[in-house]
Amino acid sequence: MGAWDMDAFGNDDACDWAYGLDDVKDLSLIESTLNKVIQVGDQYLDSPSACEALAAAEVLARVQGHWGERNAYTEAVDDWVEETKLTPTPELAKKAHQAIDRILAKDSELQELWQDSENYDAWLASVNDLKSRIE
Repeated sequence: MGAWDMDAFGNDDACDWAYGLDDVKDLSLIESTLNKVIQVGDQYLDSPSACEALAAAEVLARVQGHWGERNAYTEAVDDWVEETKLTPTPELAKKAHQAIDRILAKDSELQELWQDSENYDAWLASVNDLKSRIE
């Protein structure tokens, strides 16, 4: 999984995904990333897609003004959020909640990986905190 922290950007997949923000000036990347997880439905959800969706949800929370932890690996994301000054729709926030719920549901590789670690409770608290910051 390449994770070093429990927050949304504490893994390689999320940080790699964030480079895509350089190519957009709207919320299309966030929406398409969330849609990818939602469209999985009851099928098995792979870890990279889940990590990317949590990163997208974190960007959405920041766009809404509900900042998570800022650190060296969120600097480019934070700059993007401050420069774009976008206003997300309530529908996009709903998709973020749906994607998070799917990540926390059965047949989610990311959840399984964290369940097998000693940091599961901390990761789960981080994901729930993220969800609470999205209006």
